[in-house]
Amino acid sequence: MLALIYIFNYIDRLLVSILIEPIKLEFGVSDTFIGLLSGVAFALFYTVFGLPLGRLSDRIGRKPVIALACIAWSVMTMLCGVATSFAMLVLFRVGVAIGEAGGSAPSVAMVADLYPPSHRSRALAVFLMGPALGAVFGLGMGGWIADMYGWRWAFILIGAPGVLLGLLLAFTVRAPQHRMPSTQEIQENFARTFLSLARTPSYALIVAAGSMAAIAGYAVGTWTPSFLIRSHGLSLTEAGLLLGLGGGLMSVIGTLTCGWTTDRLVRRNRGWQLGTALLGTALSIPFGLSFFLWPAGAAFSLGSMSVPTPFLLYLGFAFFGTWWSVPCFGAMTHLFPASKLAQGTAIFLMGVTL
Repeated sequence: MLALIYIFNYIDRLLVSILIEPIKLEFGVSDTFIGLLSGVAFALFYTVFGLPLGRLSDRIGRKPVIALACIAWSVMTMLCGVATSFAMLVLFRVGVAIGEAGGSAPSVAMVADLYPPSHRSRALAVFLMGPALGAVFGLGMGGWIADMYGWRWAFILIGAPGVLLGLLLAFTVRAPQHRMPSTQEIQENFARTFLSLARTPSYALIVAAGSMAAIAGYAVGTWTPSFLIRSHGLSLTEAGLLLGLGGGLMSVIGTLTCGWTTDRLVRRNRGWQLGTALLGTALSIPFGLSFFLWPAGAAFSLGSMSVPTPFLLYLGFAFFGTWWSVPCFGAMTHLFPASKLAQGTAIFLMGVTL
């Protein structure tokens, strides 16, 4: 259930990237304003609300925070489809960001509550398929719905299932027993909690490394659909299908492979908890650079679709480009007690999102 909710978390987050062109056309805004919609406005509110909502889940339990957050961001996604101005669309995207801030960190903490360290990387890999499968369904279905019925219906139809998922989590899932924080932990303020987490040297390095990886990942995820449309002449549906089905499925396989590989290698040497992240990132860079620098014009046929040849390089980038996430999240679950894990994860996500 957590993995399914996280998939819709990313579907709703990534949906705007495949709808950039029709949104620009309707509201007459520049790429700078689109960057505000898909990047700055979202990231700012996601990070600001991440720590207090993570702290709340450490206090009252993971499940109620995740369920309410899922319902909130799904409703806000649907409201994006009825926005009558670009300013209103930005406002609803801010609502999506605030809702999603309450989903990610508590979910990672709940996975850690459910699985022992020896199986945690594989469990996190299943959970962290969210971004990859979010790309499959968000870009693929979003582009198709936008072509057939308009970009507004893409927001409405894709946002609706999240409301049902939030209700199902709240009323049908039994959460693991939550350890109540001590009186001292309850009295500890935000600043003291932040400083105690930030002073852990390994944690600071994990946050820095994850942030740099995420900058590249979000930039590629946001602008690659437009790159394929503008530079290689693909339609909205074609770009969505290639990135969603091709890139998304390769990311799923890469994430699962990383989780399995990490658990096996960590049994031999604990240094591989982060060594797999370094290996995957190093292998992804040449694939990504070659994809964007390859000259336009070369293509091959796949059924009735003309596929740019450099897209094959993107598949390699998609496979290895996700290898940083599972080891980083897994490493954090070993660093902090349950009473601070969601807050530690929220701070990590602040760095990753900004």
